Amino acid sequence: MKKRVLAVMMGAALAVSLLAATLAQAAEYEMIVGHAQPEGNPRYVSMEKFAADVEEKTDGAVHVTVYGNGQLGTEKEMLEQVVQGVVQGMRGGQFDFSPRLLMFTAPFLTQTRAQVTALLQSDLAKSVCAEAEESTGTVIINLCDAGGYRQFSNNNHPITKPDDLKGLKMRTNGMKTIDMTFTTMGASTVSVPYADLYMGLKTGVADGQENPWVNVVGMKFYEVQKYFTAVNYQFHPDPFYVNAQWWNSLPEEYREIILECATEMGEYNDQLIDENSEAAKEEIIASGAEVYEPTEEEIAAFVEAAQPVYDQMVEEGICTEEEMQQMLDIVANAE
Repeated sequence: MKKRVLAVMMGAALAVSLLAATLAQAAEYEMIVGHAQPEGNPRYVSMEKFAADVEEKTDGAVHVTVYGNGQLGTEKEMLEQVVQGVVQGMRGGQFDFSPRLLMFTAPFLTQTRAQVTALLQSDLAKSVCAEAEESTGTVIINLCDAGGYRQFSNNNHPITKPDDLKGLKMRTNGMKTIDMTFTTMGASTVSVPYADLYMGLKTGVADGQENPWVNVVGMKFYEVQKYFTAVNYQFHPDPFYVNAQWWNSLPEEYREIILECATEMGEYNDQLIDENSEAAKEEIIASGAEVYEPTEEEIAAFVEAAQPVYDQMVEEGICTEEEMQQMLDIVANAE
């Protein structure tokens, strides 16, 4: 009986696999896209919408297969695959090949969703994205929010002021502005891939980390971190990279449809982040972890302590003084 059940299950799995292969073969163009976030995360959910929308609006001519949860490797590895043409696209805050996107991660640059949207839809952002094709062989077809405002956590003590970071070993994904922010406040940093971060925190490779509430819940970091601070110090752009050669091989009609679907995906992604962030924070509190809410005066102390990072960003060539002022003007005028 068990053998018969197993045979039926295997047969069903084979049928599903053959159906997927048939659908892919029936399409004129195959688009494989990877990302690092787990099921339920806004990136995961919005990418599933993107895949369905593209197939529907192209009448199946473009078949999209999305691999989430880091199935295709780290974000850096996935971006390398896109550059090489092994896969057609990836979404994620990976800026190794487009370091100028780091300008939008200046600490405490924005305070509201309207300001974030104004920055990511600005002519400055479009100009920076356009640089990617020439330098990396990729096209950035959308730029949205990678997960919402980012918060501090650690296992040693509550972080209520900049001095509380002194002596802590904080995880970074290798992003310069994260390193600059932490080291400016007296912490040291250690680079740990996102997929390995849970175990890195559990084993003490890092004392703490920084991530949005939705990421903390999605990866269950609250199980291995005791103290969180709602500091809203940074947001990360979430570029959707596509291999330029593949992109340029598409008929214009399909490129327009994919761009339309990517725009809708980005708007949906940001909506999900806003809807889920507060609920995610409450889930972290319910888990028994401590969430500290700084006063306005305490936040002002963090903002002041982070100011040297702005000068460092200009010195490092992440942006010019003019571009820094452009960003500050965009934020100031956002409604």
